[in-house]
Amino acid sequence: MQLTVGDILEGKITAVKDYGVFVDIGNGKFGMVHISEIAQSYVSEIRDFVKEGDTVKVKVLTVSEDGKVSLSIKQAEEPKPQEQKRERKERKPYAPKPAAPAPDGSYVWTAKKSESTSFEDMMSKFKATSDEKFSDLKRKNPDAKRNRRTGGR
Repeated sequence: MQLTVGDILEGKITAVKDYGVFVDIGNGKFGMVHISEIAQSYVSEIRDFVKEGDTVKVKVLTVSEDGKVSLSIKQAEEPKPQEQKRERKERKPYAPKPAAPAPDGSYVWTAKKSESTSFEDMMSKFKATSDEKFSDLKRKNPDAKRNRRTGGR
């Protein structure tokens, strides 16, 4: 029997090792399924998935020149029908929050201003906000002294 990459065969597990399983694929040929090719999920203990004597479907991954056959159980499995995928909802364009209710109970929607501010304007605004916060902290805790050069000594 000539093995070609991609063939799906049935075989019997003859040995279970920590790193994979050996499968008798008939006609005196054996192949190995690496632990990473046992199942779709993470496999820490092979014996949780298969045991010696089990009959499994395998896919031929490689056949080396010296006759070693690499197999996969997870690639031989038919893909299970996945749960219906949730359809992606279309993202709505940004809608600004209502400013305030109108006298009749409805809301007046206002668009966000899209002023382009320069870097210098943003930095000065940041500095002003930072100075205000620092002043508030000083007022709340006047005993705290801060000396940057000596590390507070």
